[in-house]
Amino acid sequence: MAADGRTPRTIRERAPAKVNLFLHLTGRRTDGYHLLDGLVAFTRFGDRIAVRLADRLSLSVGGPFAEAVPPGDGNLALSAATALRARMLGAPGAAIRLEKRVPVAAGLGGGSSDAAAVLRALARLWRAPAALDLEEIARGLGADVPMCLAGGPARIAGVGDRLTPCPAFPALPILLVNPRRPLATPDVFRARTGAWREPLPALPTAAPEPLLRALAETGNDLADAAATLAPEVGAVLAALSYLPGCRLARMSGSGATCFAIFDQGTALSRAAGRLRRRHPGWWIRPTVLEGLRAPR
Repeated sequence: MAADGRTPRTIRERAPAKVNLFLHLTGRRTDGYHLLDGLVAFTRFGDRIAVRLADRLSLSVGGPFAEAVPPGDGNLALSAATALRARMLGAPGAAIRLEKRVPVAAGLGGGSSDAAAVLRALARLWRAPAALDLEEIARGLGADVPMCLAGGPARIAGVGDRLTPCPAFPALPILLVNPRRPLATPDVFRARTGAWREPLPALPTAAPEPLLRALAETGNDLADAAATLAPEVGAVLAALSYLPGCRLARMSGSGATCFAIFDQGTALSRAAGRLRRRHPGWWIRPTVLEGLRAPR
């Protein structure tokens, strides 16, 4: 209870799962970071963040993947809160509650999305001035945090920090599948071999058919490396490819989560049920890629 007897205000934010619809490697910087060309979108499914005023900063975690969340200073969500508080002199503390529903180390940007959601929630809770640049804070937390802060479909370049938002994007039924095998991103990048790609021109993203045809000509340059480290990735991709109604099956990010895109929600539901019966040990989540209407 607050001093006046009222329940403290709680701010809630979604932390949607990020999906790399394609991911090409175009080079490597002198500091070792890889240069990327890709297309990201976000699902309606994700983690959940709730914050309220408190005397100090704290983080509590629940949900099905709570035990896999790193504690204390190793948690990106808590790092985001600390970074924002350092920019707001006199800001109070906050009790942060994370409901961890997205698998950890799964290629879905879960930790980065959590950090972005914490920045948005605390900026509202602490009434951050409009001039405060949350994107600048996000850049200091990791390459994926700015794109998760923006939270919309976008073409990515650089190390993932250069974003070109899509002017429009269709809502697409998507099935997320993880064999419950975590993969560390640095390990996957180190295992990757092959030539660099040339960046692709802009893709048509306004309607499903042109987008899916364009995506069919792309790939994920980390998929072979991930499958070498975790052969389960290959098994998931094979299972997804044979599902009736699957239009595109691919690994997201550095894995091990893979996805299948469908053009009908009924096909998605049937596919999810079929896969659960055949592979009860896998994590399987049907959801939708968030759409974006073109401005009029």
